Amino acid sequence: LLHGMGGDEEAWMTLGRTSQIMDNLIAEGKAEPMIVVMPNGNVAREAAPGESQLGFYKPQFQLPNTMDGKYEQTFHEIIEFTDSNYRTIADKSGRAVAGLSMGGYHSFHISRYYPNTFDYVGLFSAAIMPDRGYDSAGIAIQKDNELKLYWIAIGKEDFLYRANLELRQKLDSLDFAYIYRESDGGHTWRNWRGYLTEFVPMLFNSK
Repeated sequence: LLHGMGGDEEAWMTLGRTSQIMDNLIAEGKAEPMIVVMPNGNVAREAAPGESQLGFYKPQFQLPNTMDGKYEQTFHEIIEFTDSNYRTIADKSGRAVAGLSMGGYHSFHISRYYPNTFDYVGLFSAAIMPDRGYDSAGIAIQKDNELKLYWIAIGKEDFLYRANLELRQKLDSLDFAYIYRESDGGHTWRNWRGYLTEFVPMLFNSK
């Protein structure tokens, strides 16, 4: 579960309230128990302020190597670490990748960069634009993966609305199956918490 630009590995827990959302969904029988991995997506910083050798540094909104492919190139290390240290199902049927904004960008590219690794992909207000590098060939790779779920959500007032519309038009032109959720509002945590609440019950569930 990947954070957006300006965030870090603590964003989904503090602002996204992931633990509360997950606990409630599982307690209500709406979601399968699962391991949620929330890594730091800033390759130029090893951890959140106060959690690394840098101490309490001033956070920055856009760091070097933020959306240039470096994160995707090393993402396999996160997968391998998780599989080695936790009781995972080390198969695409037991893995999902999702994220908000920049994390949606990463989820989009990670899901094609690592074929047959994830069965579920969630793009929440994803920062995906043609000038950031996607083409028909890249989308075709994702289609060939035969995903169980490809889920896209965005607010009507989100500044990335047009970019997500163009992505869906590209997917439609290639007969790429996906579920689309459009909400009110813009690029806000209120929406992203709602998207997580809707997305999670669709994971790892044969019903």
